Amino acid sequence: MRLVYNMLLTIAAVPGLLFVFFKMAFAGKYRHSFLQKLGTRQDHLLAGITPGRRVWIHAVSVGEVTAAAPVVAALKAKRPDVRIVFSTSTETGQGMAQRLVKGADAFIYFPLDLSFSVGHMLDVVRPEVFVPVETELWPNFLAACRKRSVSVVMVNGRLSPRSFARYRRTRFFWRRILKNVDAAGMISEVDASRIAGMGMDPGKIRVLGNTKYDALAAMASPVLQEEIARRFHVRPREKFLVAGSTHPGEEEAVIRVYRELLARDPDFRMIVVPRHIERGGDVLRLLREAGFQDIITATQINSGQARREEKVIVVDVIGELFKVYSLATVVYCGGSLVPRGGQNILEAAAWGKVIFYGPSMDDFSSEAALLEAAGAGIRIRGARELQEKILQTLADPQNAQARGERGRAVVLANRGAAKRYAEMVIKYLGDQAEDQRPKVKFT
Repeated sequence: MRLVYNMLLTIAAVPGLLFVFFKMAFAGKYRHSFLQKLGTRQDHLLAGITPGRRVWIHAVSVGEVTAAAPVVAALKAKRPDVRIVFSTSTETGQGMAQRLVKGADAFIYFPLDLSFSVGHMLDVVRPEVFVPVETELWPNFLAACRKRSVSVVMVNGRLSPRSFARYRRTRFFWRRILKNVDAAGMISEVDASRIAGMGMDPGKIRVLGNTKYDALAAMASPVLQEEIARRFHVRPREKFLVAGSTHPGEEEAVIRVYRELLARDPDFRMIVVPRHIERGGDVLRLLREAGFQDIITATQINSGQARREEKVIVVDVIGELFKVYSLATVVYCGGSLVPRGGQNILEAAAWGKVIFYGPSMDDFSSEAALLEAAGAGIRIRGARELQEKILQTLADPQNAQARGERGRAVVLANRGAAKRYAEMVIKYLGDQAEDQRPKVKFT
């Protein structure tokens, strides 16, 4: 099966490389990471790590970095002797990791799943345990871990319905790949049943919860809120509709709702944070076509342009959404009025906000169920219902505040997963003395 996989990789390499070179030349993407992903130019990043047992933790991008950060902190608290190498796949994720992850001894890029790349990086990092975050399965890398006696322990594992459907169609292949995973800590019973349905041995699977509750509870602070309010020059009278992680087809609905809010209250403002920041120009065009000219972008603010009376802020930079939610009077969370499976509603809940979202929440169904039970999550079917429900909520601000606080309590009550995952990783390090533990084989 791996032979077929590698043949397909080879076939895909030519168009893949052409795409990468095009992006490097015209969009500036991958310039800082491409060679490193081939397994080169990273050896020096690990040269200064002091002796000790090594754990390699991998988080693909920003969302996985947020989930991994409390695991790193918990692991360091329990075993300060452990040396942690932290990798990401994306440049935005790398920047976020270096700001957010405290306790990592080195930051690197995860190699492409090519035999020579993964082999070289494993020989350089020399981990005893490899920890993928949120169901990252790379056949060549996992096989190389098995060859070198590196334990593979998945944390915060989740499988969306779409991902599960794709994996299940090729279950015969993934069942063999999953034999290289020693343990899988999954977020929920649903995720556990899905990875078992892919062919993983049920005896290796544990349900340990979602580390994002730990991360967000720790991150929400008055200092963070004051910083973003000062930078965005927020006045005491202003109220904000925050539309976070929006996709094409959702901004139009949000703009219609905001027009009604503004007609009723001239102090209402809107902040739009598209899911992909490269769509910032599209969002600006939609706003101008709708008659909104007093707009400022986060890029302009970060470049020194002060916000004055602009009614709309478009956040076209990475890493601001969580802080922006702190400013919200009401929140719409995107990827849900269109069939995208939803986005992370816990970020707004951590600030005690009432959150509106559409019917497509398959990727965050358990989180939605918890917030809906608390009254902090409100599912709507379209733009008209979004407008109606927001107006109802604004009509009773005391009730809205109480519901938001119940949502925050849900986040606080579900903490503790990071410690459970750290304990699982530690079991695969073992407590044997250095000269008695099994030797790790490297080539």
